[in-house]
Amino acid sequence: MCNKENVETMKKIVLAAASLLVGISAFAQADDPVIMKLNGKNVTRSEFEYSFNKNNSDGVLDKKTVEEYVPLFVDFKLKVAEAESQRIDTIAAIRKELDGYKEQMVIPTLVDSAFIEREARKTYDNTAARFEGQDLLTASHILVLLRQDATSEQEAAGKARIDSIYNVLKAVPKEQLADKFAELAKETSDDKGSAQRGGALGQFGKGMMIPDFENAAYALQAGEMSAPIKSTVGYHIIYMTDRHPFEPYEFHHDNIIKFLEQRGIKEASANAYVDSIATLQGKTRAEVIDELHQQILANDAEQKYLSQEYYDGTLMYEVTKKDVWDKAQQDVAGQEAYFNAHKKDYAWDAPRFCGIVLHAKDAATIAKAKKVLKGVAEDDYAKTVTSALNNDSVKLVRVEKGIFKRGDNANVDKLVFKQKTELKPMKDFPATDVFGKTAKAPRSVKDVRGQVTTDYQNMMEKQWVDELRKKFSVEVYEDVVKTVNKH
Repeated sequence: MCNKENVETMKKIVLAAASLLVGISAFAQADDPVIMKLNGKNVTRSEFEYSFNKNNSDGVLDKKTVEEYVPLFVDFKLKVAEAESQRIDTIAAIRKELDGYKEQMVIPTLVDSAFIEREARKTYDNTAARFEGQDLLTASHILVLLRQDATSEQEAAGKARIDSIYNVLKAVPKEQLADKFAELAKETSDDKGSAQRGGALGQFGKGMMIPDFENAAYALQAGEMSAPIKSTVGYHIIYMTDRHPFEPYEFHHDNIIKFLEQRGIKEASANAYVDSIATLQGKTRAEVIDELHQQILANDAEQKYLSQEYYDGTLMYEVTKKDVWDKAQQDVAGQEAYFNAHKKDYAWDAPRFCGIVLHAKDAATIAKAKKVLKGVAEDDYAKTVTSALNNDSVKLVRVEKGIFKRGDNANVDKLVFKQKTELKPMKDFPATDVFGKTAKAPRSVKDVRGQVTTDYQNMMEKQWVDELRKKFSVEVYEDVVKTVNKH
């Protein structure tokens, strides 16, 4: 059933849609020639310009000319075409990610100020009702803590202590009472939190303090001090700094709005707005979001291309990961063959130390570690030594594993490469040594696995793109390319 507010919401949507149609028509009539056709799909000059200008803005190190950028753009779009041919955009997880992006674009545009104002008023009214017309109080206190199971002797001692403090305060002139009260609160109060603030409790109202304390506080006027009173936590002396009626809504309005915004009221208002439209039109939430998203794209070219970029980027990443990156990562034999065919590309300009840096509690532990490591394969150095010398409660050794060149590690520089540097022991592990060997060149693909994997991926990706250029049709209109950023 629709209420009056839902009807008003629907009116706003209809009017918004009508105004957007004007933008759609104007946008469609703009002079925006096709710059290329990929797999039968037109790419307009404005879309290409958006991508080119964004990726060649100030601060970009490797700027391209328009002519240099065209093949890069084509390759990118071909990957998207391949993803679509594999229906990657229909995979549930990808669909969810793309729909989530649409919602992120749409929701901020639908903030309902009337909804937020209603929630602000509701927040104020609920708070005001809780105070039942009573004043807001600003007070300080001094507490002598008393356990509920205190003996009569402990209770008498607590009473004597609070009376002593009270007698000191009673002798203070009224104009000095606030300062003296804060001073004694810091020195004597058992409420250590408020004591640091001179006993200040901040502002409070009805129902926010324990009853005995609250009753005594409400009996005071600003500038007055209570006699010692007893509550469930001990003895108090209360000083009333200020009291006044709960202010009107207008006084608290801005702070309430800030409070609600910190808790996502804008998103809540937009979500309520979408849900209301869905109910009125008998559509799903996703359908409404999609329609609103399309309206935004039709009226805002930058948002249109930003959204297209996100869609294309998501599909490009997924298909490249699936068809190239993951395959190259898992193809150990292919990496090794690539390394053997390109060994000269991985030559080192200086020797490397291949092994571990040992950090131990003492020199004796270092000796034990080296003994344990004799005959162990290099890949197992770290696991072997830590398993042998460490346990859950006692850690005798720490290990840094790697292939180190000069400058990578101060301890390797000192102990292996004989540089004039200082050892840098690890905190709590003063003894430092190394275990391993030096090598003049990579001994196998393992020594340069990361670099080889990257190069192998790049080779596979190039071959893959060459195949995509054969699979999909590509037409680039050079006469339009020459007009990029010149019209």
